[in-house]
Amino acid sequence: MFWHTYWLALCMFFSGFLVSCHQTDNRNILKENPNHVLSSSSFLFGTASSCYQFEGAFLSDGKGLNNWDVFTHEAGHIKDGSNGDVAVDHYNRYLEDVNLMANMGVNSFRFSISWARILPKGIFGDVNMAGIEHYNKLIDALLQKGIQPCITLTHYDIPQELEDRYGGWLSSRIQDDFSYFADICFKYFGDRVKYWVTMNEPNLVAVRGYRLGTYPPARCSGIFGNCSAGDSEREPFIAAHNMILSHAAAVSIYRTRYQKRQGGMIGISLDTQWYEPFSNSSEDIAATERARSFYVNWFLDPIILGRYPEEMVQILGSYLPDFSKNDLSKLSYGLDFIGINYYTAKYIKDCLYSTCEHGKTWSEGSYFVTTEKDGVYIGQPTEVDWLFLYPQGMKKIVMYMKDRFNNTPMVITENGIAENDNLNPSITDTLNDIHRVNFMHSYLNSLVYAIREGADVRGYFVWSLLDNFEWLEGYRLRFGLYYVNYTNLQRTPKLSATRYKELMYNFHVQLQTHTAQK
Repeated sequence: MFWHTYWLALCMFFSGFLVSCHQTDNRNILKENPNHVLSSSSFLFGTASSCYQFEGAFLSDGKGLNNWDVFTHEAGHIKDGSNGDVAVDHYNRYLEDVNLMANMGVNSFRFSISWARILPKGIFGDVNMAGIEHYNKLIDALLQKGIQPCITLTHYDIPQELEDRYGGWLSSRIQDDFSYFADICFKYFGDRVKYWVTMNEPNLVAVRGYRLGTYPPARCSGIFGNCSAGDSEREPFIAAHNMILSHAAAVSIYRTRYQKRQGGMIGISLDTQWYEPFSNSSEDIAATERARSFYVNWFLDPIILGRYPEEMVQILGSYLPDFSKNDLSKLSYGLDFIGINYYTAKYIKDCLYSTCEHGKTWSEGSYFVTTEKDGVYIGQPTEVDWLFLYPQGMKKIVMYMKDRFNNTPMVITENGIAENDNLNPSITDTLNDIHRVNFMHSYLNSLVYAIREGADVRGYFVWSLLDNFEWLEGYRLRFGLYYVNYTNLQRTPKLSATRYKELMYNFHVQLQTHTAQK
C-alpha cells in the first residue's frame, strides 16, 4: 500500500511526461527493436559497483590490505559486524555477473579497481601482475558482450601501507602515489577503457573520514566521536586538498601521455544531494548556496574553475590550503565530465545570520540540515533512513551543474534505492521490487526533462547490479537489481532486473520523440 500510494502521487507529479504513469511498460511506442535502440545508442546505460563492496577475495592472488580491510576488522564500526572479505565474490564470479548484465541489455558497467590489488604497498612495492590479469579478463569479458567498462580508480579505498607510512590523504605524498597508480591503470587497461573516474565521492570521504570519524581512517575531534586522534576543523580540508591535487595529477598524466592515443574521457564522481531552502528568506537562500559550496563545489570549483568557492573562502580563510602555481597548472587540465551520484534531498536553514542549531564546528559552513519542515518530510520516506524520494531533484541538480559549470558533460554515476532486511525480511517482497522500478522511472523522467532543456548528460548508472556490502550498514541494505543469498551467493533477478530494459527503452523513446517534435 505504501509504494502504491506513493506511485499514484508520482503519476500526478509527472503527468506532463510523454510516457504514461499508468504503467511503466510502454512497449509499443516505437516499432523499433528495443535491443537495437539500446545497443546503437551512445548514451551509457549501466549498473555500478565498487571493488570492496563486490569483489571479496581480500587476500587472494597477491592483493594487499586496504584501509577498509583493516577498518571493518576492528570491532564496532559496522552495524552488523560484517566485512567485505567475501562480499558477493565478484572476483571469482565476474563471468556470471557479466552475463547478468548482458541479459539486462545494459551497454556499460561502472566498477572500481582495487588499488591494493594492483599495488599492495603503493609506490613502495612491485606491481601485482595477478591483479592486472584479473582486470584484463573482466574488461575483455565485458567488451565481448558489448558492455563498455567505466573504471573508477578509487572508491573509498587506499592501500593500508600508505595510511601507515605517511597518513594517507593527509600527506601531499599521496599525490605521487595516486598518479603512479593511475599511470599503471592507463597503461595496462586504457587501450580498451574509454571512461575513467578518478575518485568516487571524495567529498564524502573527507567528511566521514576526517570530520565525523565514521569512515577510515576514523579521525575526528572529541566533540564528534570517540576517535583516537584527529582535528575535525582542519583535517577535512587538508585531505580534500590532496584529493583534488591527486585528481589533477592523474588527469595531467592521462592528458599528456594517453588520451590522444587511447581516445577516452576522464572525470570525477561526487556525492550530491539537492538542497532546498527551508524558507524563502534571503538568509536561507544564501545558506542553501553555501551548503552546495561546502559539499560539492568544494571539489568541483578548484577542478573546473581553478579556485575554492567564495563562500568557503569567506568563512574559512586560512583554513583552506593554497594552490601553488604548479598546482594550478595541473588543475588546468580539469575534467571531461562530472559524475553525479544523486539519491535524495534536504532542507537548508541559515545559521550564520540567524539563530539555529547548526553543526558541531563553525568550519562546516554555519547552516542547519534537516529532512522535514512543519512536520512533513521533504519526500516520501523509504526503508533507508537517509533516503527520501525526491525525483525532481535529479533535474534540479543537473541544471544547477549545467549553469554553474558551463554545461560540462555529466554522467549520473549512481542512483538507486534499497530494501532493508531489518524492516522487511520477506524475500518475496524483496524480489517483487515494484518500488525500485517506479523509483528509476520517476528519476529517469526527471533526467529527461533536464536533457530536454539542454543539459549535456551522457549516461546513467543504477546502483547497483547486486545486493552487496553497504559500508557502515553491512549487508542489511539491498540496493541490487539482483537479490543475493548471502549463504550461497546465488544471484536471483528482482523485478527491476527484468524491467530495466524497458526503462532504458522508454527513456530513449522520450528523447527521440522530443527531438522529432522540434
